[in-house]
Parts: sequence; structure tokens; C-alpha cells
Amino acid sequence: MTALMLGLGLLGLCYGASWSTPGEVLAVLSGAERSVVISEWRLPRVLAGLVFGAALGVAGAIFQNLTRNPMGSPDVIGLDAGAYTGALVAITALSGTSAQLAVGSVIGGLVVAAVIYALSFDQGFSGLRLVVIGIALNAMMTAVNSWIVLRADLEVAIAAVGWSAGSLNAVGWEDLNIPFTAIALLLALMATQAHAMHQAALGDAVATTTGVGLGRLRLLMVLVGVGCTATVTAVAGPIAFIALAAPQIGRRLAGAAGVPLLPAALTGAVLLLGADLVAQMLLAPVALPVGVVSTAIGGCYLIWLLTKEVRRA
Repeated sequence: MTALMLGLGLLGLCYGASWSTPGEVLAVLSGAERSVVISEWRLPRVLAGLVFGAALGVAGAIFQNLTRNPMGSPDVIGLDAGAYTGALVAITALSGTSAQLAVGSVIGGLVVAAVIYALSFDQGFSGLRLVVIGIALNAMMTAVNSWIVLRADLEVAIAAVGWSAGSLNAVGWEDLNIPFTAIALLLALMATQAHAMHQAALGDAVATTTGVGLGRLRLLMVLVGVGCTATVTAVAGPIAFIALAAPQIGRRLAGAAGVPLLPAALTGAVLLLGADLVAQMLLAPVALPVGVVSTAIGGCYLIWLLTKEVRRA
């Protein structure tokens, strides 16, 4: 997956309105040559695809471990919709600056996560109950988002709808400094809790006897998962299905019993970067939003996953 990720990154730096050879790309990266197209336009987009894909993959792995369900990903249980609601409020009610979008997305995601988490308790924590409540709340938040867009001014509504597809088309260096820092801190924090997370996946009784504080761990997992999802949403909009598919694909490639974080991160980076390249090539020279491609691919994956779960049941 790492080799594939690097290969797709090189392809992303070469591909554009004019093709650049791998030699030209490597010369620019090494500082031997200068190219605004490669260093200022393509490189931020490629890095955003890699980092945001990894963040979504880890967020999906966190919630699938938390719920012990392959359907438990941020886009399915409503966290993406909640983050989008917060961003919509920042766009329609405020001036819609980058800082306001970031804060609004995080607050919206946290509010929805808190509601889902509170309602999922019924004489103890239930992962299946969390998924079912999350799907219901996702539908409700989607309706709220549609209402906000319909009530907004025409120019604001057009911008909000275009942004809601999830796109890396306009990402530049000025958009990435703070999100990259936030994602790096969140991933580093989650890496320190990976062992405890896998202990918790074995069951509450096993986790408790091995010294895992389940309440604190679950709260931390929710905060990190929401932080990763909301950070990506604030910059690129809600990008669907990467968080759903990446953890399960990574788990199968690694042959792991649980849902490990590193394979999920690498797979998420590959999926998002690959989807973005397809979005650029499909109707070239017009670049589609990456969310359109990821939704199409993820929809096929979701049908397969649901079919498999029904057969297992």
C-alpha cells in the first residue's frame, strides 16, 4: 500500500492540463528546478489527498472498533452530516472564514457525536444501537442541511452545495498548515492508545481485567474520530465512504483479526488519492469533485457489505 501510495502521488504530480515527466517532477521536488504548476498547484492537492485520506481511514477504524461493526463509520452514523451542519452555519450565518469553518465543523460533529453516544446507552454501551441511532440521526441532519441551504441566499446556497460534494480542486498551501498540524496531533494521540483500543475490541470484560479504562478510552476515541472527520470536512467538504471502506480493506490486506489503524490510514490515503485522480481524468479537462467518485465507489462497496452481513445473519 505504501508503494501504491507513492506511485499514485507521483502520477498526481505528473498529471494535469500539461503532462510533466517523472524526471521533471523529481527535479522540482529536489530543488534543482522550479515549477509553479507542480510545487504550488499539484503538490498541495496530492499531499491533501494523502493526509486527508489517512485521517478518514483512521476515523473509520476508530468508530468501527468502537461499535464493533463494519457499518460504524463517520459518514454512515451522521458525524459527517453534523460537521457539515456546523460548516453551513458558519457559511450562512457568519462570514465563512477558514477558522469559522473549522470551528463550526468540529462543534457540529461533536454535538452529533454527543447525542448519538448518549442515546446509544441502554443499561450499558451498545455498538449496534449506536449505529442504528447514528443512521437515523444522519437522515435527520441531512434534512436540516437541506433546509439551511434552501433558506440561504442564492450565491451562498450555490457555494454551499458545490462545497458539499467534497473536493480537493481548490486546495492550496494556505489551506493546509493548520489542518495538517491538527491531524498529525490527533493521529499521534491515537497511536498511543492503539493497544488499549484493540484490547477493548475483545470485549468489555477482557478490557477491564487488563486495566483499560473504557469510559476514558471511548471518550478519547470519539474526540479523535470527530476531530479527524471535522478537520477534513472544514477544508474539503464531506467526502463520503472513504472512512467506511478503508478500514475493512486494510484489515483484509493485513490479515488482522481486528481493525488496525495503520492499514486503515494507508488504504484511506490510496483510496482518496486514487479517487481524486479518477475525478480529474473522467471528464478532463473538467475536474469533478472527488466526493462524486468516492460516493460511486463507496456505494458499490456498501451494497457488497450489506449483502455479506445479511448472508452472515
